[in-house]
Amino acid sequence: MPRGRLRPVDLAREHGLSTQAVRNYEEAGILPAAARTEHGYRTYTGRHAQALRAFLALVPAHGHATATAIMRAANEGATEEALRLIDESHAQLLEDRRTLQAVEQALRSLVPSREPEPAGGVTFIGPLARKLGIRPATLRKWEQAGLVVPRRDPATGYRVYSASDVRDAQLAHQLRRGGYLLEQIAPLIRQVRTAGGLAPLESALRDWQARLSARGRAMLRGAAALEAYLDGQA
Repeated sequence: MPRGRLRPVDLAREHGLSTQAVRNYEEAGILPAAARTEHGYRTYTGRHAQALRAFLALVPAHGHATATAIMRAANEGATEEALRLIDESHAQLLEDRRTLQAVEQALRSLVPSREPEPAGGVTFIGPLARKLGIRPATLRKWEQAGLVVPRRDPATGYRVYSASDVRDAQLAHQLRRGGYLLEQIAPLIRQVRTAGGLAPLESALRDWQARLSARGRAMLRGAAALEAYLDGQA
């Protein structure tokens, strides 16, 4: 790590940044305050270069806002606050992994029914509720939340559930059993409808898993860079 005085352009060049970006990072508290020459020019040191490396490693792991808060805390000597922010990101990643696992389990459980469908390929609220082991009132609540959108029979006004409605109800049921709230389930149900079924979601789930893995690896890199920076402050 260089020990002499560094110009903004020296820090910027290493990461393909503009010198204004480096100055902005200092003003935001991401970098320690720079010394000034007698003519008012900023001068940086290896510590600033190390802080910039740590910040840029933290961004893919925690996002720009949280990475900024972590570096501000570190530069203010509030190491415990920086660690708390990192812990929160790890907890969120774990929750995201659990959500993905619950979704995958729910989708795997949606095996095609061997029972013949009623005439016209539809079922009614009572039979569907019995099939799922829930009350009809629960299906009505899910309808209000947008999880299931049955049509109404024009002659009787009764709710009629198509095969896709039954699928949505089964998926909602599995996720509710996993402890997920209606507002957490609704976006997934909408994605299933938009995709036209479950099969197109396999690619989305793989992409979701890849993003979680990439973020986990980024957290490791960010932690290593921040530890190097904090160790240099000791």
